[in-house]
Amino acid sequence: MRIAVVGGGPGGLYFSALVKQLGPRHEVTVWERNAPDDTFGFGVVLSDETLGGIEHADPAVFAEMQRHFARWDDIDVHLPGAPVTTSGGHGFAAMSRKKLLQILQERCRRLGVELRFREQAPEVGELSRSYDLVLGCDGVNSTVRATYADTFRPSVDHRRCRYMWLGTDLVFDAFTFHILQTPYGIMQIHGYPYDRTGSTFIIEMADRVWQRAGFTDVSLKPGESDLASIETVRQLCADILDGHRVFANNSKWLSFATVRNETWRHGNVVLLGDAAHTAHFSIGSGTKLAMEDALALAACLHENTDVQTALAAYEAERKPVVESTQRAAQASLEWFENIGQYAHQDREQFAFNILTRSRRVTYENLAMRDPEFVAGLDEWFARQAGGDLRPPMFQPFRLGRLELKNRVIVSAMDMYSAENGVPTDFHLVHLGSKALGGAALVMTEMVCVSPDGRITPGCTGLYAPEQENAWRRVVDFVHTSTDARIGVQLGHSGRKGSTRLMWEGIDQPLPDGNWDICGPSPLPYAPFSQRPRELTPAEMAQITADFEASALAAARAGFDLLELHCAHGYLLSSFISPLSNHRTDEYGGSLDARLRYPLEVFDAVRAAWPAERPMTVRISATDWHDGGIDADDAVEIARAFAEHGADGIDVSTGQVVSTEKPAFGRSYQTPYADRIRNEIGRKYGVAVIAVGAISSYDDVNSLLLAGRADLCALGRTHLYDPQWTLHAAVEQDYTGPAAAWPVQFAAGRRKPPSGRTDGPKPRLALVRDGAPATRHRRWRPKEG
Repeated sequence: MRIAVVGGGPGGLYFSALVKQLGPRHEVTVWERNAPDDTFGFGVVLSDETLGGIEHADPAVFAEMQRHFARWDDIDVHLPGAPVTTSGGHGFAAMSRKKLLQILQERCRRLGVELRFREQAPEVGELSRSYDLVLGCDGVNSTVRATYADTFRPSVDHRRCRYMWLGTDLVFDAFTFHILQTPYGIMQIHGYPYDRTGSTFIIEMADRVWQRAGFTDVSLKPGESDLASIETVRQLCADILDGHRVFANNSKWLSFATVRNETWRHGNVVLLGDAAHTAHFSIGSGTKLAMEDALALAACLHENTDVQTALAAYEAERKPVVESTQRAAQASLEWFENIGQYAHQDREQFAFNILTRSRRVTYENLAMRDPEFVAGLDEWFARQAGGDLRPPMFQPFRLGRLELKNRVIVSAMDMYSAENGVPTDFHLVHLGSKALGGAALVMTEMVCVSPDGRITPGCTGLYAPEQENAWRRVVDFVHTSTDARIGVQLGHSGRKGSTRLMWEGIDQPLPDGNWDICGPSPLPYAPFSQRPRELTPAEMAQITADFEASALAAARAGFDLLELHCAHGYLLSSFISPLSNHRTDEYGGSLDARLRYPLEVFDAVRAAWPAERPMTVRISATDWHDGGIDADDAVEIARAFAEHGADGIDVSTGQVVSTEKPAFGRSYQTPYADRIRNEIGRKYGVAVIAVGAISSYDDVNSLLLAGRADLCALGRTHLYDPQWTLHAAVEQDYTGPAAAWPVQFAAGRRKPPSGRTDGPKPRLALVRDGAPATRHRRWRPKEG
């Protein structure tokens, strides 16, 4: 096979060595427009997983790399005026990027790879005709990708921070974060050693801070560094550098660009590394991803004789892995973009927050790496919560005047099982089982305020005496048989009403018996949906009265909390979003005007609802659609409801337009809750509830301890396991009052044995294992 490689970085070189090793008869040619010793940047960091793959695939390369590693375990977090906070057990290996290139170049030469430096590759189409395989690994500004952009369909997301890669002869002994409080705003330093002579030193800051500091984009020749900015950075970081030198290497201000491609292959042309994808440097190096790509591609070519089959297998194997990394990297880079909102946090919480920013490292994961560090965090959180030492999710919380035994909520979930709006025995079993399962608060589904406000014929209501009586029966069971609290969510379907039961066709109109639907504007939710009528002020006043009457009924039924549903494209949500509200009167136009009616309803409900019982609001923090509500709007929406007296904001997203494109993933909605809590929650004393694909007690503990939410609402998790909270307590060896088992279930508290391995270990084995200890190795060059 004849293979052309465009780009002589670590990914292209490593692939060339691997594929030549696996198939000595392959002819491999690498074109690199730069000189062999040209490289931009200083050090690269590789994970244990990547190193394991390298060692397995090519022990010779691994052995040579290992001779040059800087290895350490600790991460140090430096906040102004506070002692350094250290977490250990992480396991890092780094080396000089230039040395890595030298090792890979030498390996390629020994294996017979043709290396052409200082030479531009031929045009991609020509290579494609002359070679069996063309590999594009020519970086972020890939010419290979640009040539077939119509096939690859790339997107480039430019972010809102500026950063600069520098080096220094200050040799850090750990991965180091320095947070700088400057007159211009917060800046951060990412630093790590790469050998006995130096460290990578990255300075990063938000665009607005960069501008206030007087930095500007300057015209530079290729390879030239911004020396004036570097001198300013040296002065800003004088205390950190302590007289050590700063080195430049094509060092200039950059905005990180996340590159994604819908596909990585076109005929016999395939992308690798930064040409195919990028991930923010705070989560791992592009070199790491490129070398992992090379491993996968070489293996797929070895396992499949047909090139097209091999390339399809490569993309199928690597793309999900890379996309997962990119999601974590996106969370990390957004955390750093918004680092200013965490400046108030105590050093313990800030350190935990920065360590868990990508959501890949979690509370439980850190407890395995550094149990002493997490034990200290538990003690700190217990002091803040006023409870004794226990997992964060089981600390008590006060929502308004309502005392909650722990931080877990059963999220509102539509059951579509009512009869004429009356909840049935099914609702008693559904909510009763969740209340028995240990959650502090269980929420009803959206309870509709009128017949025309239902989503489906199976939706519940609170507009008739028989509905109120049935709900009272559910509430009484929760209050007499459990120590949980129960809340009601009131809403009106708006333009998303008169549809089939979810399992009969979600959002699809009824085949017959439809009722009129309404909205702020006559815009259907989807092309197949009914067209709503535009509400008149008189009709809006009547709907407000319906909400008020339902709130009074909910109070009589004994609910402990009321939540106003202003999310998911239902009536009040559709007033807030500019995608569904095109009104030209005082209820349309600006965000303030679009909020006018939902706030009028909130005020009416708040006046009807008992003052001693809390009231929350569920919002959609983004519409997941261009021109719709975004994170900045969500902050202002939360602020408006807080100023009107909301005790809590339940932060969900989307479902406002049928053409949304949500970024689904684990805990994908929590960044919105995080921002609202740190910008609004603290200022107004409003609780913030995180919701959305939170599925493990580890994630709940992580969110709470990092200060990203006050409470966590879980829906599908409780459908899977109604006793999820009690089981989470068992898994964490917690036996206190925040997770008390009903006396009828107490005998089942101990997890049933599942096999012989559940028995106690032999005593000598326990002695041999010893107590768990944190590895705190730091980089000491004299050891290298």
